[in-house]
Order: sequence, then C-alpha cells, then structure tokens
Amino acid sequence: MKIERQVRFWLIGFVLLIIALYFLRSVLLPFVAGMAIAYFLDPLCDRIEKMGCSRTWATTIVTALFLLAVIALAAVLLPPLEAQIVDFFGQLPSYIQAVNAKLGPLVKALRSHLPASAAPSISDVTSYIGRIAGWGADTLGSVLSGGFALANLISLIFITPIVTFYLLRDWDKITMKIDLWLPRDHAEEIRGQLREIDRTLAGFARGQATVCLCLAFYYGVGLSLIGLDFGLVLGLIAGVLSFIPFVGSLTALFGSIALALAQFGNWQGVAMVVGLCAVGQVIEGNFLTPKLVGDRVRLHPVWVIFALLAGGALFGFVGLLLAVPVAAVGGVLARYGLGRYLGSDIYRGLNPPADGGN
Repeated sequence: MKIERQVRFWLIGFVLLIIALYFLRSVLLPFVAGMAIAYFLDPLCDRIEKMGCSRTWATTIVTALFLLAVIALAAVLLPPLEAQIVDFFGQLPSYIQAVNAKLGPLVKALRSHLPASAAPSISDVTSYIGRIAGWGADTLGSVLSGGFALANLISLIFITPIVTFYLLRDWDKITMKIDLWLPRDHAEEIRGQLREIDRTLAGFARGQATVCLCLAFYYGVGLSLIGLDFGLVLGLIAGVLSFIPFVGSLTALFGSIALALAQFGNWQGVAMVVGLCAVGQVIEGNFLTPKLVGDRVRLHPVWVIFALLAGGALFGFVGLLLAVPVAAVGGVLARYGLGRYLGSDIYRGLNPPADGGN
C-alpha cells in the first residue's frame, strides 16, 4: 500500500472518530474519567504485580485503595464545604454592600482625577462586576450542562469505578492488541512517538495533579488560618483551577481580596491575603511547577488556555478533561511533523545549494 493511501486511510478514520466523539459527548464522561484514572494508577498496579500478585488481584487492591481514599477525602471535605457554600450564598448580599462601601472612597478619588466623561461611578463598577460574574456563570453553566448533568453525575459515581477496574486489569492486553494493529512498515517509528506521548502525558498528569493538590492545601489552610470566611472553599477551587495557567493564582488573589474587603474592617487583613497569594505564586512558579511538571508538555500557556476553551465549547466538561492531554499529544505529533518537514526536500528544495557556495 502506498504511503498516500495509508495517510488517507488514517485521516478518514481520525475524522470519523472525532465525529463519533462529538455526537456521543453526553455519555463519555464516566469512560473518559475511568480511562484517566486507570492510566494514572497503572504504574502502581504494575509494581504490585511484580511483587507476585496476579493482575486481577493487583487491580482489585489498587482500585479498592483508590476508592477508599476518595471516600475518606469526601467524608472529610464535603461537610465543611457544604456548610461554607450555603453560608456564602446567604451572606452574599451583605458582602456586596460591604465591598461597595470599601471601594466607594477609592472610586470617588479616582473620579476626581479623571475627566467627567471618563470617570467611573459605583454603579458602573458594580455593573461591570455583574457582567463579568454573569459571563462566568453562563460559561460555567454551559460547560456543566454540556457534560455534567444529573445523569452523568450518577454514571460518574457508579460506572467510573467499573470502567476503571476493567481497563486497569486489561491495560497490558489492550496496549499489546493496539501494537498489533500498527502498520508494519512504520510500526517502530510509531512506537517511538507513542513512547514520547506516554512520557509527556505521564509526567504532566502526575506532576500537575500533585501541584494542584499542594496548592489547594496551601491556599485552603492558609486562608483559613488568616481567618478568612470561606477560605477552605476558595482555596480548593484555586487549587483545582491551577491546571489552567494563571487561573488558579488569580482566582485565589481576587476572590480572597474581595472576601477580605467584605469581612475585615481594616486593610491589614487584605495585606495578609495579598502576601499569602504572592508567596503561593512564588512557590508554584519557582518550586512546584519546575520540579514536578517541568517542560514535559512543552506547550505555551496561551495554547493551553485555547485548548481548554475549545474543548469546553465543543465537548463540555469532557472537553475540559481531554483538552490538555489532546493538546500535548498534538504538540508531540506537530514537533515530529516539523522535524520531518525540515529534513525533507519540501523544505530544502530539490537542488539545495552546497555549503559555502555562492
């Protein structure tokens, strides 16, 4: 088979796969989550298997330990989170009034130094804030409604563990079967790219998950120790959102400043919040991310943000889960394609000039 026919065959298959995923996106969440968990836990399962356990027993042990850890974490975190969320929405109107009262003198001082046509008012500021909040709520609502409805939540709870168990048990068999499907003439070259993709995804997934957990713990505990109401909720949200470049730190900064303005009667509490967020940014940018993630993904932050927005718009919550891994895979393949292009006659020309020639 000529290379052109092989390329056409795989391109058609890829397009059909994307179309199928788009139309099935509403039921993909438990399978995507189960695949991600199985990929994450496979090295641990391999280690237990090397100790003499069968693959089935190793899978059972790892899956049971993972479920127990999730249940224990939920039992510890859900009650205070639920209480803080309910309390937050109950006090939200008073918080908005307090923030307006604190920002009022600043807005008046700003108006005195600006032309009348350009000077903002309190109503303008609150209107802008309301628009931003409304946009954020609409975006979150569209993402959640696209992939995290009640039916999907139920399937996530009950189906994901089953999918995880069977994928984890048969992971080696699945990879061996896929290897047999590779085109024989290019099998070794494809294996090399798959190893690079595996190294990229494994390093990023495990490293970024550790970064998110560390930041969630830091912000949640730190903001709570300062005495900020709802600091635990805000810290966990900031930690989870840290997989999006800059979004986690900005969420912690602006959210905690707004709560501090509403809660504390002086600027000392606001300064403590700003200091804690600044230290968190230094820890993340200089220690956690370089040590745990490094340059494994080799994707520009702007490309990561675009991938997340595109994935969320096309596939909802499932798209958010798949965005960065798909972008990382695309980056590996793009670098491979660029390397082949730079070494081809298309780039160099049919008759490249000799080195040193005129």
